[in-house]
Amino acid sequence: MTAGQPEQALAQAVDVLLRGGLVAFPTETVYGLGADASNPEAVHAIYLAKGRPSNHPVIVHVAQAADLWSWVSVDDQTKAVAQRLVDRFWPGPLTLILKRNEAVPEAVSGGQDTIGVRCPSHPVAQALLTAFAQARGSELAGIAAPSANRFGHVSPTRAQHVRDEFADLVRAGLPVIEGGDSEVGIESTIVDLSRFSLGHGVALLRPGGISASALVLVLGEPLKGTDDQAPRVSGSLKAHYSPHTPIRLYSLKQLVQDALAWLDQNTGTVAVVLRQCELGAVQELATNQRISISVLPDDAAGYARALYARLRALDQGGFVELRWAKVPPEPEWAGVADRLSRAAAAFADSRPDH
Repeated sequence: MTAGQPEQALAQAVDVLLRGGLVAFPTETVYGLGADASNPEAVHAIYLAKGRPSNHPVIVHVAQAADLWSWVSVDDQTKAVAQRLVDRFWPGPLTLILKRNEAVPEAVSGGQDTIGVRCPSHPVAQALLTAFAQARGSELAGIAAPSANRFGHVSPTRAQHVRDEFADLVRAGLPVIEGGDSEVGIESTIVDLSRFSLGHGVALLRPGGISASALVLVLGEPLKGTDDQAPRVSGSLKAHYSPHTPIRLYSLKQLVQDALAWLDQNTGTVAVVLRQCELGAVQELATNQRISISVLPDDAAGYARALYARLRALDQGGFVELRWAKVPPEPEWAGVADRLSRAAAAFADSRPDH
């Protein structure tokens, strides 16, 4: 529980969930829009609220004391590998894709025979999940929850982001549980174990808060990549996490050159976004009144934590474009690089990417 978070808010949220309603709640990655995962009608309401395609699966969030194996159907070999990952990374920003137990509604899986499950570490999320499980009194007591934003838009990392995104639902009574800023700031890492027994190993389907190197250290073998037969998972579309303002990715040198050329041929203002250590390379842009320079942390974790809040703030700044310096190619930046590339992909057709 965070300071100032009343027990009454959790009790209200549990009551809403039991009645098939929606609740917005914090996790360490981003804020989620949740419903009773065992209630297909409630899960369908998530899809309607977000404008989410019905074949795009959501992730089931469970309490730390929950029985993972009641949600999935796995052989002993797969179970052993999954248990190693659970022991090391749960609670935390890791989602496991496994074969879905037939007792679990396919609504959470976008019609697939797999399911994504994770155990968040945020204390408010755990308090909500634990209270909901106790009230529901079933092994299948989890909260299905994608990020609490319109489908394809920038994910929320603050309660106010959710209120801004779903002002209509909030006015209609959507509970938004406060939990401060999300500590990780980007969505969970997703790994696929659903085909492990078929010799496909453990595949990384989405980079996130848990690095590939940390996973390899536990698994003792390299991760596989995604392929055409991999399950569909949250956040896997080419264009995703996008602001309304066009965002373009540049190398630092290209960013400076193109910005100067753009100023000679266009009107309006642009935002230039880069890391603190790169500020010296854009001095010739710094004095131009039509360019607003925005600085993010130099380290990958700090950058990820600030990313979505900065994207949302700049999206409301009246800029013609957001010009973003690419992040380093090192493995620890993979999650951030993935989110930025998908955000920019939504605007690739309107102008060549750099």
